[in-house]
Amino acid sequence: MNAVDRYSCEEVFRRLNDYLDRELSPAEMALVQEHLDTCAQCAGEHAFEASVLRELKAKLRRIDVPQSLIAKIDAILSDPGHREEE
Repeated sequence: MNAVDRYSCEEVFRRLNDYLDRELSPAEMALVQEHLDTCAQCAGEHAFEASVLRELKAKLRRIDVPQSLIAKIDAILSDPGHREEE
């Protein structure tokens, strides 16, 4: 790949959250990964953000959610008239 086909640190930083959530296209995922493989500073930021995300997910898994809340959410999501906010 040449320099035109690569992301800068700024471009990677703007896409880091979407990269961690796997919301980028396959081509974008590859470009971010290539940059992370070659840039220690961005790789460090990625590692930090990934660790924060892991810790948050772990804490959220330990929360007991009332069954009534689960039922309400399920009803909303099952409603054919429900549409996501954009």
